[in-house]
Amino acid sequence: MSDDETTEIDDTAGIAAVRLHRDDQPDGYRVLVDRLWPRGVAKSDLGHDDWDRDVAPSDDLRRRFHGGHLTFHNFAQAYEAELRRSDAPQDLLDRFAESGKDLLVLLYAAKDEEENHALVLADHLRELKEDA
Repeated sequence: MSDDETTEIDDTAGIAAVRLHRDDQPDGYRVLVDRLWPRGVAKSDLGHDDWDRDVAPSDDLRRRFHGGHLTFHNFAQAYEAELRRSDAPQDLLDRFAESGKDLLVLLYAAKDEEENHALVLADHLRELKEDA
């Protein structure tokens, strides 16, 4: 078992953020939520249903966070604000509902499984589902 697999996958409300390099990938409606395609991963090998760049952090926000100019807390607040101004999260939930699958799997390439944009996105999508 790799270190990745020691972190339990949280699938609260039928939404899970999962590092794409994990060996224990859950089934479901699988969507890559990174703005850039991950290095070293062939599109044919990912086994995804969709690639949704519109729900990823803006290029500017992503660069500031990865450049060390923002703490994760500040990044998460700014990203949440971007998500609130966008129709893309609801559009993603609509496509998930149309898929007929029970689990929305948000795939991301970041190495940190505890502080990454997919976790912020998952929380935002759960809130949207609750409010619907």
